Amino acid sequence: MRSPPCLSRRAVLGLAGLAALSGCSPVTPDVPGSLRIMVPNAPGGGYDTTARVVAEVLQEEELAEAVEVFNLEGASGAVGLARTAGESGNPDLLMMMGLGVVGALYATGAAVDFEQVTPIARLLSEPEIIAVPSDSRFDTFGDLVGAWRADPKVVKVGGGSQIGGPDHLAAHMLAESVGIDPRRIEYVRFDGGGPLLAGLFTGEVDFAVSGLGEYADHIRMGEVRVLAVTAEEQLDDLDAPTLRELGVDMDFRNWRGFVAPPELAGEEQRSLVDLISRMHETPAWQAAQRANGWTDDFLVGDEFGRFLDEESARVAALLDDLGLSREKGS
Repeated sequence: MRSPPCLSRRAVLGLAGLAALSGCSPVTPDVPGSLRIMVPNAPGGGYDTTARVVAEVLQEEELAEAVEVFNLEGASGAVGLARTAGESGNPDLLMMMGLGVVGALYATGAAVDFEQVTPIARLLSEPEIIAVPSDSRFDTFGDLVGAWRADPKVVKVGGGSQIGGPDHLAAHMLAESVGIDPRRIEYVRFDGGGPLLAGLFTGEVDFAVSGLGEYADHIRMGEVRVLAVTAEEQLDDLDAPTLRELGVDMDFRNWRGFVAPPELAGEEQRSLVDLISRMHETPAWQAAQRANGWTDDFLVGDEFGRFLDEESARVAALLDDLGLSREKGS
């Protein structure tokens, strides 16, 4: 990897993203001189939080000399992927991405795809929750499904992600899994978990499909009740059944990981995989996963590349069935 003899370092530390400046220091062959992590959406979301935690761990564990996290918004992640694809041969850039970016490519008709970047690693996953306000008329998941089946247009479901994003995909998969034509449901899109929560409290939607991490505090305070989770197994510290325990043949996970620019030398790709692998094994990263409620779901290199191919095909088929897939490059 490129290692200039003296570097000015800007480290992004902590979730607040405070910048710390330090002077020059020697670079060892085993420690990357500088690394930039692109977040393809706005600050404060799941990608942003994850990227900044990774940057903090890399620096605290002295696995990288300098790490900069920056945000590049546009087309729900497609702009960031196109930028990454355009950085051909650059081994000092990683892009944080996940299921939402996969969906965005098909929902927006982006010209770029995952064949134009280098897969590095899938880091983590987290389930979705089916949540209602504490005073909801739905006491159980069965109550909700009964009313939803009776009139899918009246019982409104909300999500904090764009068309093709994890909340949107999970809501439509849930409808299909309980015997409702997913094209008939009323999905109300909010710009993130905060506005979705407000819509849940005001009655704009009857229930929400969202990531667990965004609502953990509200669940603990008793403001939100979780009727079911999309995980394969029950989660620690959450008193809610899985869909499979309720007789619904579905599990669903949102996930996050890294891709890099194309046309890296084999040694450069292996170096990035090794860097993230070493970070993944640190106690600091394991503690961060527990603190954020993330599930360890590590997969690297070519195996991650095959997973991306499978995930892309699955999402494309679902959006096509819903009539929401746009032709590539349109």
